[in-house]
Amino acid sequence: MFNSILEDADMASKTIWRLPAVMEHTGLSRSTIYNKISNDEFPRSINLGSRSVGWISEEVEQWILGRIEASRADGQAA
Repeated sequence: MFNSILEDADMASKTIWRLPAVMEHTGLSRSTIYNKISNDEFPRSINLGSRSVGWISEEVEQWILGRIEASRADGQAA
């Protein structure tokens, strides 16, 4: 039962971002986002309905942190 409560709390903290929010947070265009998804370089969207998708904010934020870390690591090698 306790695990169920923790899982419910974890799910409650998740936020779904629609495309404009993802574009705003990442600085990427729509076409770049979908291109990166097709190349497995960006988190996949989740289906919200028959004609709508969204991204789990936590996954996008982790992607952003990964890009920052990669950028900083590249800068140290120079």
